[in-house]
Amino acid sequence: MTHYEAWSEKRAGEIIAEHVKQEGAALPILHALQENFGYIHADAVKLTAVALNITRAEMHGIVTFYHDFRTEPPGAHVLKLCRAEACQSMGADALAAQAREKLRVDWHETTPDKRVSLEPVFCLGLCACAPAAMLDGQVFGRLDAKRLNALIDRANQP
Repeated sequence: MTHYEAWSEKRAGEIIAEHVKQEGAALPILHALQENFGYIHADAVKLTAVALNITRAEMHGIVTFYHDFRTEPPGAHVLKLCRAEACQSMGADALAAQAREKLRVDWHETTPDKRVSLEPVFCLGLCACAPAAMLDGQVFGRLDAKRLNALIDRANQP
């Protein structure tokens, strides 16, 4: 289970200040905010835009362009399924359908009980062990229906 700090404008400001002087600071700021809070809060978009002297629309465009950024808090567990070609060629599409059905969510959604968020990822670097997934930062290769069910069951445990 991943633990995130509760949203705080003060803490967000500190995180932004830590990275604002970097070249191309937008992405490092957004990654740091998401690592800390689990998502990019709407107020963080505004704060970051002001700090970088860009419009909120430009900052929103950056956040929504990259699939890895969330704009809502994630579930207690985040299950990422690889959608890259090597995994697709080894049956990832069927596993993705299985996960969506079992969790009763689609990509970028969280179960109603807030236990599991399901996210696509485009390569986990386990191409030789395809299909692959990541649960709470731990990678798993050579998935099949049984192993995927075990991961989902593990994520659904209190």
